[in-house]
Amino acid sequence: QVQVVESGGGLVQAGESLRLSCKTSGDISSIYIMGWYRQVPGPGTQRELLATMTGGVNIHYADSIKGRFTISGDNVKKTLDLQMNSLKPEDTAVYYCNARNLAVGYWGQGTQVTVSS
Repeated sequence: QVQVVESGGGLVQAGESLRLSCKTSGDISSIYIMGWYRQVPGPGTQRELLATMTGGVNIHYADSIKGRFTISGDNVKKTLDLQMNSLKPEDTAVYYCNARNLAVGYWGQGTQVTVSS
């Protein structure tokens, strides 16, 4: 089992920055990919992939956040940060971290990010 905990969310104004952190515990040695997702609360909304890091080296970003968001992590400690710059009101969502081994992915409880205009 792996436990995932996100932190760092909050209320900011448009144009400001925020840094989210994801920490894992438990059987973390089996984790080989970690990622950040977000979801706007409400019926029928999808969880949107933002960025992933595989093996602590290979990084992939969704087109929607390229140039504004960056991820960095520790492949030994299995942590993953999300640096968000130039935030926009449409970035308002619950942000989730996912840690995955070969069998299953584990989710945290999410952290709320609210960007006011």
